Amino acid sequence: MTDNRTDPPFVADEGPMLHSWLDWQRETLAVKCARLSQDQLRLRSAEPSTMSLLGLVRHMTDVERYWFRNVLTGENTPGIYWTDRHPDGEFDLVDTASAEEAFARWQAEIANARELSSGLPLDLVGKGLRGGEEVSLRWILIHMTNEYARHNGHADLIRERIDGATGE
Repeated sequence: MTDNRTDPPFVADEGPMLHSWLDWQRETLAVKCARLSQDQLRLRSAEPSTMSLLGLVRHMTDVERYWFRNVLTGENTPGIYWTDRHPDGEFDLVDTASAEEAFARWQAEIANARELSSGLPLDLVGKGLRGGEEVSLRWILIHMTNEYARHNGHADLIRERIDGATGE
């Protein structure tokens, strides 16, 4: 796998450090998906799971959208890949999904998240609620880093199953 990630700084203020770690985790998912065909990206991990690399990208697109648009800014944006009828649509409905479209939407949501959170104080409380609770930007950045890290572990196993490639 080609790995062009930028390592987070060893010493930095808290805001740049948190944003750098989140970007590193975002880039890690991209590395896990690099140079694979659409069919390989759709390959499921192991039954009964419907998890695939494409599904993970679609899931993280909706996660980026939810936390930065809905919780941080108070928008009321619906999920892109899941619906009430298909609550796990990001994973279950990949058989005919376009990888190109999914990656473009994911990158667009990442760019939007960066724009929405850039320069804001970490203690800023979002305009939306999560389970009735207020959430700070600091919490969102830590949660997003954790969400990516957890799913990057899944991605590592799926990628190894596809072509034997492993990596950090």
